[in-house]
Parts: sequence; C-alpha cells; structure tokens
Amino acid sequence: MKGVRHYPGFPAIATACLVVLYAPLVVVTIYSFNASTSITTWGGLSWRWYVDVFTGPEAARFGAAAWNSVTIALMAAIAATAIAASAAIAMIRGGRFRGKSATFALINLPLMVPEIVTAVATLIFFSAIGLTTGYLTILIAHITFCIPFAYLPIAARLSGIEESYEQAARDLYATRAQALWLILLPLMMPGVISGFLLAFIISLDDFIITNFVKGAGMETLPTAIFGSVKQGIKPNIMAISTLMLAVSILFVTLSYLINRKGRRSP
Repeated sequence: MKGVRHYPGFPAIATACLVVLYAPLVVVTIYSFNASTSITTWGGLSWRWYVDVFTGPEAARFGAAAWNSVTIALMAAIAATAIAASAAIAMIRGGRFRGKSATFALINLPLMVPEIVTAVATLIFFSAIGLTTGYLTILIAHITFCIPFAYLPIAARLSGIEESYEQAARDLYATRAQALWLILLPLMMPGVISGFLLAFIISLDDFIITNFVKGAGMETLPTAIFGSVKQGIKPNIMAISTLMLAVSILFVTLSYLINRKGRRSP
C-alpha cells in the first residue's frame, strides 16, 4: 500500500504549506541580524539588535515583561502538570465510572474551543466574580488552558505502562500510596516532564487570552511586543521574536525527545 506522500500533488501541496508557515519565521530570523535600522533594507550582518534588547532604551520594559512571562509560565506549568497527572491517573487507572467520557471531553475542551472564545469567556467570568484583572488572573487562565497540553503526553505515557508493575508492588505489601510514589510516578516521569515543557512553552507564548485578562499596567513578553509593534516594527522586535522562537523550538524538541524516550522504556 502506497504512503500518502505518493499521491499525485501531495509533495507540491506539502511544500507550499511549509513555505507559507515557515518562510515568515525565516525572514524575521534573518533580518534580526540586520545592521541597518530599516526592516526591509539589508545593511550587513550584526548582533546590534540583540545587544539592544538587553541594553537599549526598552530593555527595562522588556525585561520586566519577560520576568512576568517566565514566572507565570513556570507556576502555570507546575500547577497544570500536577492537575493533568492526577487526571490521567484517574482516567486511565480509575476504571469505569459515570461521566468518564464527559470528563475526558472537558479536559480536552480548551484544545477545541477557539482561543478568542476562551479569552472572552474567561474575562466575563473574572468580571462576574469581581476579580481584578492582573497577574493572578493571567496565572489562573494559563493554568486552565495549559492542562490539556500537559495531559496528552502524560496520558500517552501512562497508557503504555502495564498495571502488572503496580500489582507486583502490592503483592510485596506496598500500600496504594507507595505503589503510586515509588513505582508508577517514576515510570510516568518522561510523560510528566514532556507535559511540563509543553505547558511551559504554551503559557510563555500565549498572547490572545493574556491580552484579555492582563489588566492595565500588566505586561507579559508577547503583549509587550504587540504594544511595541503598534508603534511601528523595529529591528529589536525581530531580535526578541527570534529569541522567543529559539526558546520555543528548544522546549518543544526536548518535550518530543523525552516523550519518545519514555515510549521506548518499560
């Protein structure tokens, strides 16, 4: 049976899609090394704008926004991973229970709902309960929409772990808690780490939901970049965008490699 790549026109369509998706990223990366102050005229290779990111007039603003992004992403990833791991254990090791299908749908709902709808609904919810928008609302929103991203690799890893390991531990007089902490969790760890990395980078890069729930005077790196772009695209924005792209690629690659290694282990 022929693979999908052998169908007529598939290579051309796939190539066109890849060009549309990644050509703008390549252009931004190349022009982030442009010595010229123009974003369209090439003036030679230079690290000028990367230095400007850390020492230029906007360095303090972007530094504060980056700190907010990293701290929120770290806490959101930790909380989302803990919730996702608990949910995965309940869904996969909990047997059949009423509402299991509905629970699975709820866990994965943020992946299917348009992000703008989630952003508006979250803002309305915070307004309804009288919660002032700011750092806390961003953190709560990020924890919520990061859960399914952490859940998927954890659930995939847990599905590949045979229950015989836990049964053997129970036969050797381990309690349920000991079987969980000493046997199951170490075996799940590649999926847990992979889920944490995915949740972290999703939170770090989010703009739409953050922009709705951040409140006045609160900035993360994506919203700070957007605010700067509204005043005109500057070469230092390309440098910041390239750095964020590099971090995203690194975390996604690490998540993939750790998850793949976990699937090969028992």
